[in-house]
Amino acid sequence: MKKTNAPIAEEAFDIIVDRVPYLIRVTPFLFNDEKRFRISVNGDKGHVFAWDPGIVGLHALDDDASTLPDSLEKAISDKLAKTIVD
Repeated sequence: MKKTNAPIAEEAFDIIVDRVPYLIRVTPFLFNDEKRFRISVNGDKGHVFAWDPGIVGLHALDDDASTLPDSLEKAISDKLAKTIVD
């Protein structure tokens, strides 16, 4: 799959993980030339994540993000991996 260096826009999507529905809003931004994402789950204030190309997934940067289920974080990472380019 060919990927481009085009930035991704804010997006919102519904996802079901472990039979629990979630509304996800992802707002990308750059910090020191690194991709960061504020990810809001079901309308919460959001958590900050970095994209880790080594694991092709998200890495939590704030302590509160660790309260999200691992399976949800993985599902969001998988969804974003389709649009993110390093």
